[in-house]
Amino acid sequence: MTEVATNIAGELIAAGMSGAEARRKADWFGEIDRVLDAEGIGLDGARRYWVPGRLEFLGKHTDYAGGRSLLCAIERGICLTAVPRRDCRFRIRDIRSGDVVRSAVDESVRPEGETWGRYAVTVARRMARNFDGPLVGAELAFASDLPPAAGMSSSSALVTAAFIALAEANGLAERAEFRSVVPSREALAAYLGAVENGAAFGPLAGDAGVGTSGGCQDHAAILLGRPGALVQYAFLPLRFEQVVAMPDGQRLLIATSGIAAEKAGAALARYNAAAARAAAVLAVWNRDTGRRDPSLAAAVGSGAGAAHHLRGLLRLAADEETTALADRFEQFQTESEMIIPAAAEALADENFASLGALVDLSQECAERLLGNQVPETTALARSARELGATAASAFGAGFGGSVWALVPEGRAERFQAAWARSYRRSFPEAAARSEFFVTRAGPAATRVGSGA
Repeated sequence: MTEVATNIAGELIAAGMSGAEARRKADWFGEIDRVLDAEGIGLDGARRYWVPGRLEFLGKHTDYAGGRSLLCAIERGICLTAVPRRDCRFRIRDIRSGDVVRSAVDESVRPEGETWGRYAVTVARRMARNFDGPLVGAELAFASDLPPAAGMSSSSALVTAAFIALAEANGLAERAEFRSVVPSREALAAYLGAVENGAAFGPLAGDAGVGTSGGCQDHAAILLGRPGALVQYAFLPLRFEQVVAMPDGQRLLIATSGIAAEKAGAALARYNAAAARAAAVLAVWNRDTGRRDPSLAAAVGSGAGAAHHLRGLLRLAADEETTALADRFEQFQTESEMIIPAAAEALADENFASLGALVDLSQECAERLLGNQVPETTALARSARELGATAASAFGAGFGGSVWALVPEGRAERFQAAWARSYRRSFPEAAARSEFFVTRAGPAATRVGSGA
């Protein structure tokens, strides 16, 4: 292992990553260096970044409605190296697939197709739109072990990685115009959520984004996660609520369903429909009350009887669409206001019976009220509990994706094998594309390596 790789491994271990994963990531940075060197790209001035994926422990479709979530970074993610250029051009390479995307830090650029490259191009375009130039680009190369379209925010991790690399290449953090609007990591997470969904952020103009109507839950976990713990945040505005330690003697396992949770095409429309229903519920409230509450959470928090009043408004009509709005409100209110605070308390008290029941309720609400589950994720959550998991739930945007299970440490290896066997029996085709692995709550995004 080179000196740079040894430094990276040590820094990641010091940040809270397990030794085996830290060494694996360090090896990847070495491979990235070799690819860049083979292409004749000098490594003078190279900067290296670890950007994790995330796990949504609880908080299904709550963030963009102003609710709360329990989150953590995981030990899978993106290793990215950036070498600044002198012009505005940038290239980004996925060294595992060999794919290369070429673009520029320019507000006129547009991504081509539905590939991963659109996330990096969207970052470059938004950066040029929001900050005065001239801006420089970079040679970027990355390796990732995040399963794509599996609910672990591979897209938001790439947005975050591309932004922090290009921002550092341009010294944005030293600019007063940047610091006045993005003064903290919390503000950066909120801004990157706006980059993805296309919204304006304070005085920083919005644009098309990537087509999703989500919030900044993913970016909060990626930038603000803490090793060995869950972080609880509320949204709109993003605000810290508490840290909840992961209980000793329990391990986190993840099963990808093999059903892609794509945010494109028909899947994008289904994802955005959940956000649109939350917005429609808020519109019903504001229209009836004459208020201008900015989020559903703000509406129900506006007074002691607000939730009851809103339920009454949604029951006035019995048509299919109003019923869908009522279901959407009940899922949001149950998840954000009841389940998450109680689950955080159960975790802190190591009251695993209560935790399991609360997470079961969250999964039930996702299936029955939110409507974002598929048979495969429903079966994975159910079989995990039948096999003895302390708690288990699907997570992410839904309509595919993954399921987490919390399992007593001494049983984790046997449980993983049994869980995978059960899934293969029930869904052999999807199981052929699935993956089962153990993770820790790991460190947030960080710069690593020589000169960090």
